[in-house]
Amino acid sequence: METKKSIEALQFFVTHLAEGAIVHKQQGMIFKSKGFTKLGQKYINHFNEEMEWVEKFTERILDLGADVKFEGMKNRDLINDPIEYVKADLAIQQPGVEMLMKCMEGVKDDPTTYDLLKAYLKDEEEDLYWSQGALDMIDCIGAQNWLFTQV
Repeated sequence: METKKSIEALQFFVTHLAEGAIVHKQQGMIFKSKGFTKLGQKYINHFNEEMEWVEKFTERILDLGADVKFEGMKNRDLINDPIEYVKADLAIQQPGVEMLMKCMEGVKDDPTTYDLLKAYLKDEEEDLYWSQGALDMIDCIGAQNWLFTQV
């Protein structure tokens, strides 16, 4: 087992997932303040779910005997328009799922980390499908009708 590859992969996800989670929390708060309670709560719940993954990945890094790093976060713009945010989030999700699949290839000799990332992939695919479905629904019923479902 190449422990170094597992640690690097897990640390990458700890850093970037924590960053994305905080953005989801803030976006959820913005949407709730605009009256889109369901959409806002969806992203706040998503924050909580993502932070659970950060905890699992952190625990695995520690189990592997490595130190966890806090590598900081980059500046990200928040988006006030819910539909534009779903589009922007999808644009991050699609390559993220592909990258996760490639990353899993690099840790296949570490079954515990592989299984952890596989479970995370399933979760990320569900999020990807939700975003795709939301945009399909917007195309089908129109932006205003979709936004009304998010109140």
